[in-house]
Amino acid sequence: MQYLSFLRANWLFLLAGFLLTFTSSYGQTYFISLFAGEIKTDFNLTDGQWGGIYTIGTTLSAVVMIWAGVLTDRFRVRALALVVMCCLAAACVAMSVNTSWVLLVFVIFALRLTGQGMMSQLGAVAMVRWFEATRGKALSLSSMGFAAGQAILPVVFVGLFAIVNWRSLWILAACIIVVTIPFLLLLLRQERTPQSMAQEAQIAGMQGHHWSRAQMLKSGLFYMMIPMVLGPSAWGTALFFQQVHLTEVKGWDLVSYVALMPVYTLATITATFVSGWAIDRFSVSWVVPFQMLPFALGFAVLAFADTIFMAGVGLTIFGVGQGLQGTATSTFWAEYYGTRHIGAIKSVAAALMVFGSAIGPGVTGALIDMGIDFPQQMLPIAVYYLAAAAMATFGILRYKPTLIR
Repeated sequence: MQYLSFLRANWLFLLAGFLLTFTSSYGQTYFISLFAGEIKTDFNLTDGQWGGIYTIGTTLSAVVMIWAGVLTDRFRVRALALVVMCCLAAACVAMSVNTSWVLLVFVIFALRLTGQGMMSQLGAVAMVRWFEATRGKALSLSSMGFAAGQAILPVVFVGLFAIVNWRSLWILAACIIVVTIPFLLLLLRQERTPQSMAQEAQIAGMQGHHWSRAQMLKSGLFYMMIPMVLGPSAWGTALFFQQVHLTEVKGWDLVSYVALMPVYTLATITATFVSGWAIDRFSVSWVVPFQMLPFALGFAVLAFADTIFMAGVGLTIFGVGQGLQGTATSTFWAEYYGTRHIGAIKSVAAALMVFGSAIGPGVTGALIDMGIDFPQQMLPIAVYYLAAAAMATFGILRYKPTLIR
């Protein structure tokens, strides 16, 4: 009931956040990886070479994201989203016409920077700024755009493979982005004032201080949280990036595996709403220590899964982790470091996530070329998640007493 009343009162801005996060889909790994088989065939690439190209392009986007993300502190979402969405649409067109593996690096760079990087950043920063006491609910509702993209786009585009050339599908993606732009601008015609322009709305972080990006980079807590930020992005990205390889090794039909995405999405949505409520009720400090555990269990289940049903179980558990991660991480930076410089601070976190998404495909692709298939890599990845959870918990226990509320 709280969610429904909150949605009715703020639907205009929440729908804008939904469109921002949904549009990020075209630069997300789960979407790009749908075309992995066709890309490797057309460009004559091995798993390792394709993973290497993806890693280089994504790493470049992570580096640029450190500076590009700061723009969210200086410009309104309405103006910045227009530019970013136009660039994302252009990147989709470039993917459809490119025939050079060298240029493929730069196409991946553009897709990752504008899609996963900036569109995700805009969606998260907007919710953190526009909502104060209810940012958990706001993030959980707006992040439904991520969930909707994961549930709808893979099923639709894989279904279209049978009748439409894969390059034409990238033109379709560009057209959808262009059509979305006027709707987003209409929703934001009376955009709320960014907190960087409204001093009275700003909330301080640890020690009652508004931390700058430079100050955050000198704090011990930041480094304790790095494995937590990198892990889901690196290995979650690898899970979707290697889905074609995974289904081949397991002997599953790709269409049947992709058909599990709505189940995964339902788990993500449920966990997102629960975590949003928990963050507003108990604070993000109580959520962060647990958010890595479903990832670890999900990878462990998938490692041993031998049927599509068990794959669904593993993806469902993994989806719970995604739901927790989606709201808790964005809220964490605002709660512990304040909101005055949240764009600059979040840009570092976003760069880490993008960099993590570069590491995952590169490492797993190289190991596959060495004869270590992806299911064999899953148990060590599960151990990584457990270690990241332990380090994040230690950081929370160490620095939580410095929060002044």
